[in-house]
Amino acid sequence: MYTSISAFKYITPFILYVLSLLAFQGEGLICYAPLMYTFFAVPLLELFIKASPANLDEVEESLAKQNKLYDFILYAAVIMQYYSLWIFLNSLQAPALSTATIAGRVISMGLLCGAFGINVAHELGHRVNKMEQTFAKMLLLTSLYMHFFIEHNKGHHKHVATASDPSTAKYNQSLYAFWPQTLIGTYKSAWKIANEELSKKGHAWFSLKNEMLLFQIIQLLLLVGIFSLFGLSTTLLFMVAALMGGLLLESVNYIEHYGLTRNETGDHQFERVQPHHSWNSNHIIGRLMLFELSRHSDHHYLASRKYQILRSYDNAPQMPTGYPGMILLSLVPPLWFKVMNNQMKKYNLKG
Repeated sequence: MYTSISAFKYITPFILYVLSLLAFQGEGLICYAPLMYTFFAVPLLELFIKASPANLDEVEESLAKQNKLYDFILYAAVIMQYYSLWIFLNSLQAPALSTATIAGRVISMGLLCGAFGINVAHELGHRVNKMEQTFAKMLLLTSLYMHFFIEHNKGHHKHVATASDPSTAKYNQSLYAFWPQTLIGTYKSAWKIANEELSKKGHAWFSLKNEMLLFQIIQLLLLVGIFSLFGLSTTLLFMVAALMGGLLLESVNYIEHYGLTRNETGDHQFERVQPHHSWNSNHIIGRLMLFELSRHSDHHYLASRKYQILRSYDNAPQMPTGYPGMILLSLVPPLWFKVMNNQMKKYNLKG
């Protein structure tokens, strides 16, 4: 039976947050605790914990949808992300830090940029409430990935599983080949979308009404502010952490849509996005860790559905493990192709 206590299971993502704060304040091995938790402890546990395809019933879904606690957890993540960024930047000012300690702290911040900066922004960015959309943009700023707000909502969801989508990996395309495709392609796509919207309204692209241009100015001002307060080396290390966040996001895009395609129904027209056009994962720890992002089939089928009520579909192709384990697998292309190409055959999917 659903109760408000059910919302507290989504506090588990903050385990990564607490470990990252410890990394920013410690030295040596503790700085790698977030990395070990995300890509060792979680994948290991998910090998032994059975995936759960269970969905909420109609009454439970209605109660969960109306429960504001789920939203407040996301709002808290916005404040906490900025606090962690401040602690991270200050932590790099400590004298005589070892290279290993600095690297561990940068990796920890990079994980936060991906898991909190972009992932929570992804959820809030789909909301129609202007305050929540502003929160999404604020989170994306901490990863220097504000163009995601435009391209993801107006590009990726429209073109997913087609050749027009830079965020969809082709069959037999490696993660390393996919990264430049999506990093460059989504950025260019965001500019194109923003410019076309302004053109339809009779405005020139070089205007503060151009949200993409405004995003570049805001991100530049953040970098100037960090440089002024903390110096060049800290600014560059922050940029590395932000890049890590972006690469994590795009690695997730890779595993979510690898090899999947929609049928063309006409000239540049495609069938409606269905659950089988995204890879799904019902592995519980990964689901909670990323606010149900891994129930991606339902997210693309109905993007307005809030994270706490996302469903599992019988016809959605399933990943063999959770997101952290799948990202590790994607880093070794021969193993990835062996596993995932077999999964495609299992679900009768064409590459």
